[in-house]
Amino acid sequence: MSISAMSSSATQASPFTRAVIRAVRKLYPESLADKSFDNTGLLLEAPYRPGHLKNSALLTIDLTKAVADEAIARKDSIIITYHPIIFRALKSITLGNSQQSTLLRLAQEGISVYSPHTAVDAAPGGLIDWLADILVHDRSSITPIKEAPPGFNGAGYGRIVRFQAPLLLGTISERIQNLLGNLSGLSIAVPQTIQPKHKPLIKISSVGICAGSGGSLLNGLDVDLLFTGELSHHEALAAIEQGKCVITTFHSNTEREFLKRKMQPALEAELKSMAKEEDAKEFGLGGDFQIAVSEVDKDPFEFVMRHDAGWYLKT
Repeated sequence: MSISAMSSSATQASPFTRAVIRAVRKLYPESLADKSFDNTGLLLEAPYRPGHLKNSALLTIDLTKAVADEAIARKDSIIITYHPIIFRALKSITLGNSQQSTLLRLAQEGISVYSPHTAVDAAPGGLIDWLADILVHDRSSITPIKEAPPGFNGAGYGRIVRFQAPLLLGTISERIQNLLGNLSGLSIAVPQTIQPKHKPLIKISSVGICAGSGGSLLNGLDVDLLFTGELSHHEALAAIEQGKCVITTFHSNTEREFLKRKMQPALEAELKSMAKEEDAKEFGLGGDFQIAVSEVDKDPFEFVMRHDAGWYLKT
């Protein structure tokens, strides 16, 4: 390779990385993200190191040290992290900060980082619609996006779903657990006047849905049930005092299963479609590629039941 070619390749990410970013942007346009607080897009553009990495991408909810270790061991070209690892302005990048250290290690390896975050939430057929798909109902966005790009009509943040006939709270909670994979339980709050045996029989006609932390979006909604990753203690109390029910699963448990069931196959399909285009080789799509979901990514909290082995010592 000539010196000029080496210099050129070092000023941009790898062809496959650029292909993946193009595919993610097509599925979840950055213009759908809530820029009032979010930090989406290409967060780390690592210089291309020809022959060093594979044509593979790793999907994760959180970019932790463990996920970075996984990507480096796998020799992935890019990490697509749902939550932005860079959320607020950085005044320095040092090895003393664990997140900054992760970014430095990835840059050294040539691995780029992209985050779509709330663009995935807002997109029709995206994360929030997927959560709403567990039930047959009419739905609408809590906060619609007024100027969505062509083909993304109906985009917006959060969903309100209304049933033609009420469903039982016990039925809804069972469907949520089935959708979200191997959860050991849910956190459920109901008005304190309801007797334990009657809780699963509460009739629900409407649900407000928000992945992650839903307090700012769900508070004050005229619905029977709030379904989200997490609410504060006082937000949950306020809801049940108003006669509502609440289901939470811990923040990222509302998000992680979506990567396996929807985002991974959608990205694979989009890249296969791109591979048929005239400029496919320019984007490193001339051969095989892989889109994988992190095996180590998980919510920092877990449900611990009283009978769980290993958590309680025999006395």
